[in-house]
Amino acid sequence: MSIEPPTAERLPAVGDRVVMRYRLPAGYPQPLTDVLGELVSVQPPTVRTADGALVEVAPDRVVALRVVPSRPIRTSEIRALEHAGAAGWPGVEQTWLDGWLLRAGHGYTHRANSALPLGDSSGPAIVGRDTLYRIGAWYTEHGLPVQLCLPDRLAATPPGWHTWNETIVLGIDIETMVLPQGPSMVRVSPAPSQAWLELYRYRGGIPDPVVPPPPRPAPDVLNAVRDGALGFAVLGVPQPIAVARGAVTTAPDGRVWVGLSCVAVATEHRRHGLGALVCAELLRWGQERGAGYAYVQVAADNPDGLGLFREMGFVEHHRYRYAAPRHS
Repeated sequence: MSIEPPTAERLPAVGDRVVMRYRLPAGYPQPLTDVLGELVSVQPPTVRTADGALVEVAPDRVVALRVVPSRPIRTSEIRALEHAGAAGWPGVEQTWLDGWLLRAGHGYTHRANSALPLGDSSGPAIVGRDTLYRIGAWYTEHGLPVQLCLPDRLAATPPGWHTWNETIVLGIDIETMVLPQGPSMVRVSPAPSQAWLELYRYRGGIPDPVVPPPPRPAPDVLNAVRDGALGFAVLGVPQPIAVARGAVTTAPDGRVWVGLSCVAVATEHRRHGLGALVCAELLRWGQERGAGYAYVQVAADNPDGLGLFREMGFVEHHRYRYAAPRHS
């Protein structure tokens, strides 16, 4: 079996879009054939095709396995998805300034309390000294530190600022997924219950009496959406063992997205696919509300989260990071 990288960077990994060439049994008119799709297993080599069929091939019959280079993501597509994402997690107060969307949400989460360069009809967002000063003044008025959210290609890091929290935005065309069939054990509600909030707060763990507890979730931030719909998924009764949040919003290019966030599974129930189960149900919920695409934002240093969504078929769309003045 030959697994060949498309470049010198890496070998194919589970979740990649690949083409697998393999030998056919004797009697076929041609000796070799190809299958194109998502790599779901390396041992044995298994590819899921666009219609959901799984093609498993014995390793000694595989001639080559190569990653299919993704179509380059256009800057306009990054901006459009960031619009949809901002509508799905907008904070509780927003304003526009020189092409920047300024968001405030009591300081709860970076996403709800950062300025995002989405641009306007006149062009890209302005990154001049005067604009940055006025952004800082707005956040000071709200009692918040100034921080920018900088997606790939939408704005450069201002001179003298530092960046942190690299985040990968992953996306998928829901039509290419095979969602679980049959009755679902997952319930989706329009607002989070107190039990949902507690499981999410502690990420499924038990409160540590020594370590200071994480901040309480801000319900008004979690319940905020602009021109969209929210769903809060729960698995388990009476106490939830897995939760997640979904937000259906529309990008300026007309694409309807469902964004997944707040995924948490009780510690003792991890490694059993429950996170994927609640996310899959939110994808179905979003699809019923017109979503054709899904996205999720995962910290680049979170291998478990990235593994979960890549196994579901999500692929990298773009990245963003936060920036703040070095002296702050």
